[in-house]
Amino acid sequence: MHVVSDGPPDAPPVLLIHGSGASNGSWDPVVPALTAHHRVIRVDLPGCGQSPPPESYDVPDQASRVAALLDDLGHRRVAVAGHSSGGYVATALAGQRPDLVGPLALISTGPSMDALLPQPLILRILLGPPAGPLLWPLRSDAMIRKGIQATAARAVDVPDGLIAEMRGTTYRAFRTVSRRNTAYITEQDVPGRLAELEVPVLVLFGAADPRWKPSSARQYEKVPGARIEMLPGVGHIPMLEAPEMTAGLLLDFTAKSP
Repeated sequence: MHVVSDGPPDAPPVLLIHGSGASNGSWDPVVPALTAHHRVIRVDLPGCGQSPPPESYDVPDQASRVAALLDDLGHRRVAVAGHSSGGYVATALAGQRPDLVGPLALISTGPSMDALLPQPLILRILLGPPAGPLLWPLRSDAMIRKGIQATAARAVDVPDGLIAEMRGTTYRAFRTVSRRNTAYITEQDVPGRLAELEVPVLVLFGAADPRWKPSSARQYEKVPGARIEMLPGVGHIPMLEAPEMTAGLLLDFTAKSP
C-alpha cells in the first residue's frame, strides 16, 4: 500500500483515508496545517493511486490492510479521518481494531443508501455503463478535473498531483469499490455501526453536498456523543473547498479527544 508521511515523526499520528477512486493527494490542502501538530499519514487504498489492486475490495478487507500498515509502522491510538467512502474503511477499522483507532472523523460520509442523491451528469456518464468503460481510458486531465469539481458547491483548485494519481485507478477497480461500499452500508448503516463502538466521533458535512442529502448528517445523532458540524456553502469535498475550516475542525477535535 502506497504511504505518504509528513510532519514530525514523534508527533501524535493522524491517518487520512481518501474516498472512492481518489488518492492521498485529495488531502493536500489540509496537510500543512495538520503537520504543525501531527505526524500525518496518508494512504492510497488498494487499487487506487499508486497502490496495486487487491484480491478483495470488501470494506472490512480494506480496513484489515490499513490495520496491517499501522502495525508495521508501530502506531497505536491513531486519530483517523476518512473522506466520503474512506469513512467506511475508517469505521470498519475502528470496529476491527479498537486498539489502533483513537478519535474518528468522518467527512462527507453518506450514512445510509436512502441519503444518496442523483449524481451529477458528468459522473453518471463517466462512471456508468455503457459509456463509462469506453470513456474511462480516454479521460483527459480536464475531464477528470471537471468530474471532481462537479461534487463541489464552490470553485475549487484541484491539485495537479491528485489528477495524475487518479489515473492509476482503473474503471473496474472504481466500479468494484463502489459496489462493495454499497453492500457495506446496506448491511448496516454507518451510524448504527458507530453506535456500537466506544470512540469519539466527529462528522463534517457540507451543507450543499450534491452527492448525499445534507440533512442526512443528523442520522449520526444516534451515535453517543458524536459532534456534528455542518459547513455552510460547502459541497462534497471540504478539503478542497474549505481547507482552513476543515483542518481547524480536525485539529480542535483531536486536541479535545482523549
